[in-house]
Amino acid sequence: MAKTLGMLFGIVFLAVGILGFVPGVTTTGPDGMPMLLNIFMVNTAHSIVHIASGAVFLFAAMAGAGPARLWFKIFGLVYAVVAILGFVTPNGMLLGMISNNPADTWLHVVLAAAMLLIGFATPKQTV
Repeated sequence: MAKTLGMLFGIVFLAVGILGFVPGVTTTGPDGMPMLLNIFMVNTAHSIVHIASGAVFLFAAMAGAGPARLWFKIFGLVYAVVAILGFVTPNGMLLGMISNNPADTWLHVVLAAAMLLIGFATPKQTV
């Protein structure tokens, strides 16, 4: 299960990262920041993080269920920290380089919870 979900998350993260560079999908928000689907604030660094994360998800899933579960645990913790940072800086740049707004923050909360659940609650598989 973790392996399959890792592939799914990898594909979605890659797609979202690539869409962050597509002018028709990414528009300029009222504050001048690029907005993905007019909801999520993005910038080049944010999109590159999504592409890199998607690639690691795919590599971990291809390596097996164990590596996929480990990556879900690690990335779930990272996303939990990013969500906390998002609550500290609700509109602006996280760590001075990744754009953020409340929609991003709440998405990070949901993703962190889902990833941690997948990483810790899915059954250990050898395949």
